[in-house]
This record gives sequence, structure tokens and C-alpha cells, in this order.
Amino acid sequence: QVQLTESGGGSVQAGGSLSLSCTASGHTYDSTYDRYCLGWFRQAPGKEREGVATLDSYNKTNYVDSVKGRFTISRDNAKNTLYLRMNSLKPEDTAMYYCAAQFYGSNYCYTRSLELHDFYYWGQGTQVTVSS
Repeated sequence: QVQLTESGGGSVQAGGSLSLSCTASGHTYDSTYDRYCLGWFRQAPGKEREGVATLDSYNKTNYVDSVKGRFTISRDNAKNTLYLRMNSLKPEDTAMYYCAAQFYGSNYCYTRSLELHDFYYWGQGTQVTVSS
């Protein structure tokens, strides 16, 4: 079982920056953190959860169009930690942000899907609020 714990949310004015972290813990039978597919998702009030950024085992990334050029996803396999650096934040970025993980046995991750159903493990979320 894998547990994901997010941190780093908060309140910021438009144009500001925040960094989120997500640390994984727990045991997986035949997989290691560097084999995980990882992603950040967000859910604004009254809206469906959407994929924001994802990362495969080779550090190839995928971003939703609305955050391209402003957000950067990265991972530190030695620390079992996923990051999201958010710059030039806008009020429409206000949401609960969730990290997510998936792995496929001992295989390395080649997918960078932004679809919720491609991820099995989820964190509890961290709130990001951007004021105008």
C-alpha cells in the first residue's frame, strides 16, 4: 500500500508563486518509486477534478494547456517526493491540489496520462488560493 502526503499549499496574490510537495511512503511488492507514474490534479469548487501535470519514469512531462509555461512538475526519486512549482498564479488556479501515483508491477512508467482513472493512489489534497 502506498500513502501520499501533500504539503506546501497556501494563499497568494495573483502573479505570485507556490511550490507543492508530495511524499510517498509505504510498501509496494515489486515496484520502486522511480517506476511510478506521478501526477498532480486539482479540483475547484463546483467543478470536476482535472489533470494538471504528469511525469513518467524518464522525467517526460505532460501539462494541461492552462498551466503550460507557468507550472513545472519534477520528482526526486531519492526522497520519494514529487514537486509542483507554480509561477504566475491566477485566481482560476484556486483549487484543492492532489498528487496521485500509479505503478505497474516492476515496469517503468511510460505514460503521462492526465486522466484520473489512470491513477490508483491519491493524497488527501492541499488547498491553493489565489486572490486577485
